[in-house]
Parts: sequence; structure tokens; C-alpha cells
Amino acid sequence: MAERVPAYRRIAVDLAGRIRDGEYRPGDALPPQRELSTRYGVTLMTLRQALQELRDDGLIVQQPGRGTYVAPAQAAYRVDTLRSFVDDLREQGHEVSTEVLAAAVESVPEPGLRLTRLRRLGGQPAIHQTSWVPSPHADAVSSADFSTKSLYAALAEAGVTIVRASERIVPGLLDESVAAHLERPVGSPIFVSERTTYALDGRPVVVDRAVILGDLLEIRAERAATRLSLQWGRSVDLR
Repeated sequence: MAERVPAYRRIAVDLAGRIRDGEYRPGDALPPQRELSTRYGVTLMTLRQALQELRDDGLIVQQPGRGTYVAPAQAAYRVDTLRSFVDDLREQGHEVSTEVLAAAVESVPEPGLRLTRLRRLGGQPAIHQTSWVPSPHADAVSSADFSTKSLYAALAEAGVTIVRASERIVPGLLDESVAAHLERPVGSPIFVSERTTYALDGRPVVVDRAVILGDLLEIRAERAATRLSLQWGRSVDLR
């Protein structure tokens, strides 16, 4: 005999399907709880179990005194991959464009390529990223068109094998040097990602610093014993 599916679970699956099919779009209010409980023929307690499941899955948000809303669409910056920002975001269906703000081979403090890019999501500035590629790899990628090609792809074409990366992500506040590029006021909430990427020989090939608007992107990790280990430390008190 097939196992009976609990009523709250059937309701959650049905509502999730309606959200994913676009019947309820991001930001839309769901019908009041009493209306939904009547529609599904269940008690308010059972309905609230279903809504709790949807909330845990990130599909809805509940605002006390106002109602239940479909969660706004957010891009996710994943920390469990060795791909570029753009590759991750495009896989999620986001329209991403890159503007190269500066690209120059420098000799101070050591020879290398300094690359500064602005990433836009749906035409809206979202990420300001500065990358440093030390020589000799800088010479191999300096002629690439980084408005259409990721730095990782350029390195791969140059025969560089990337094997690991070390990344630190902390909350912060937008400073004046980047605020104009991201078109946000100084002091807006941000994430700051500092990532060092290493080649097969153990030497760093990219040192990145990315300023990510905190209200446009969320940070997501998938944990498995062989895939990702996260260590949580105390952040600097910004108050």
C-alpha cells in the first residue's frame, strides 16, 4: 500500500507548483490563510504547516500584520564551485553583462595584470570586482576580451589548470571608491569576497576582491562530506 502523503505536504507541493509556474509571481501576496484553508479543506494549523515548509524552502516570506508573499527573486552566489561569478549566475538564468573598467599589466608591487570589472544583473550594477593575475600567467591572458570571456576561461585556454581556491566572505558597508560604479549610496550593505585561486603547481594564479551588493545577491552553499567545508569565524563589528 502506498504511503499516505500528509495533507500539509500536499498543500505545500501544490502551492510550490503554482509559484514555480508563475501563477503567483515574486512579490505577489498569497490569498489570506482562512481563504486558503477553506480552499484546501483543512484547518488553519494544517495550512500553517504547509506555509512553514514553503518558508523553509525560501519560496515565501511572511510579514506580521500584512500577509504572506512570494519571495522576491534573488540571484545566488554559490561558494561550492570553482567557476566564475558569471558562469554561476548565468546557469541560474540571470542576464549578466560585464564592463571592463580597467585592464593593465603593471610591475608594482610585482609584474602582473590588474583587471577591474563591473558586473550587471539585468542591466543593474551588482558586483565590482578587481582581479590580480601574477606573471607569467598575466602575459598569456592580457589580450583576452574580458567583456565577453571570463578570466577562468582565458586561463584554461592558456593551459592553466585550476585546482582549488581559498575564499573569505565578510559583510561590510559600501565605500566612496566603489559607490559610484555600483550606483548606491556610501554605507549601503555589501558582501566583500576575497578569493585566491591556485594552479596545479600550488602557486596563486588569481587574487580577487569582489564587492557584492547585499540586497541583490544571497550567498548559498551546498554541503556534503566530500565537497565543501565551511568554518565560521567572528566578523568585524561594523557598528
